[in-house]
Amino acid sequence: MAEPEEVSGVPCRVCGTPNPPGRRFCRRCASPLAPAEDRAPLPWWRTIWPFRRRVRAGSGRWIRVLVTLAVILALCVGGFFLLPAGRALFEDTRDKLSAPKAVTPVGIHASAAVPGHPAKNTTDGLSNRYWGAPGAGASITYTFAKPFRMVDLIITNGASKEPEEYAREARALRMDMEVTSADGSVHHKEIDLSDKAGNQTIVTGIDDVVKVRLVLGSVTGLTGQRVVAVGEVEFFQRS
Repeated sequence: MAEPEEVSGVPCRVCGTPNPPGRRFCRRCASPLAPAEDRAPLPWWRTIWPFRRRVRAGSGRWIRVLVTLAVILALCVGGFFLLPAGRALFEDTRDKLSAPKAVTPVGIHASAAVPGHPAKNTTDGLSNRYWGAPGAGASITYTFAKPFRMVDLIITNGASKEPEEYAREARALRMDMEVTSADGSVHHKEIDLSDKAGNQTIVTGIDDVVKVRLVLGSVTGLTGQRVVAVGEVEFFQRS
């Protein structure tokens, strides 16, 4: 039997068999003779995104955890402050997509009215009857049987919808609206009105409305025996 060939060289780390120079694998057990060096740990910032990346030993685990917690906290804070705006946008979209439905107040009261032109004329549906107020500062208040979301209201200014009759009395060019919700919160809105005959729509979008008060502001045409005329005030909710 032939004697085994003697080979001098670096011994295998696994089985100790000497191997000639230049070999990559052990001639006995096939183990790598020059295993790759361990890779250097990844910098911490490379372990943050994507989050599924495997974290290497010593690669900034705690920094990664702190940064992740900071991101989560920032998202929570941002969501808290953006939630009201998001809800308002959602409700406004629903208002625009739904058909409006009229809401009739159960109570109407005016701080002042000239004889023959009471506050109830503003809800009778007739265009030739109006509430007659002595001047700016007079107010009219509407109350409702149950809370509703007021999407808008329509105001018919002046003595009539007919252009030739519209200007026979004075008209309000501005109204200050005060809306009370069921929880007692009060919303204010300044309404600017055009000096023209016909309906004028005011978009509101206020929840749980139980009372609306309109205060006459700037007026025009208040001369002689004229009074400030408001023909109709109509309220609408989502259908």
